[in-house]
Amino acid sequence: MELKKIVGYAAAELVENGNVVGLGTGSTTHYFIEKLGERIKNENMEILGIPTSYQSFLLAKDSGIIITTLEENNIDISVDGADEVDSNFNLIKGGGAAHTIEKIVDEAATKFVVIVDDSKIVDKLGAFPVPLEVIPQACRTVSNHVKKFEGIPSLRMAKMKDGPVITDNGNFIVDVQFNAIENPANLEKDLNAIPGVVENGIFAGIVDEVLVGTAEGVKTLKKV
Repeated sequence: MELKKIVGYAAAELVENGNVVGLGTGSTTHYFIEKLGERIKNENMEILGIPTSYQSFLLAKDSGIIITTLEENNIDISVDGADEVDSNFNLIKGGGAAHTIEKIVDEAATKFVVIVDDSKIVDKLGAFPVPLEVIPQACRTVSNHVKKFEGIPSLRMAKMKDGPVITDNGNFIVDVQFNAIENPANLEKDLNAIPGVVENGIFAGIVDEVLVGTAEGVKTLKKV
């Protein structure tokens, strides 16, 4: 937990007065939003936030961050977590079932910064399943399609309610387990081409910088 906190707090220091900020979703970005709220209060900063989920929306409101939308503003910097980050800065996201809006917001940002602890850094993606946001009527057909890519699909079930997880967009999540993913960009396109898939959790080629929380402190990784 401490590593998530130090990296989330470090990312908040990257935000400048006047920025429009993409607010990611998850346990690590919770600390980022919390610290950003403190900076706004203590430094009299003027910041607008664009949340990627109801979770980040509610936390931003509680933290004193003024909310805006992509219809109204461009994004200067977006900060978000990840479930896996490979050596080429490709990601798997969607453990929190918010990856569709996350991808829209993160891709639209002038700068996209990923914040993780060092357990999320991998050589190749694939240990964590790839989440697909799926229109409910297409669950069976989508599951049949992903088997052609040697994926093992599983409908994500809710823990505090009966039935499947429902996304903020009213859809289901199908988690697909692959072996090591050799070409994330191609698989991302192939999965999105399946009828009924709204968006998948592979984020290929859009990350600018990764902040990694380690026992020695925060390390900054940038593309060469």
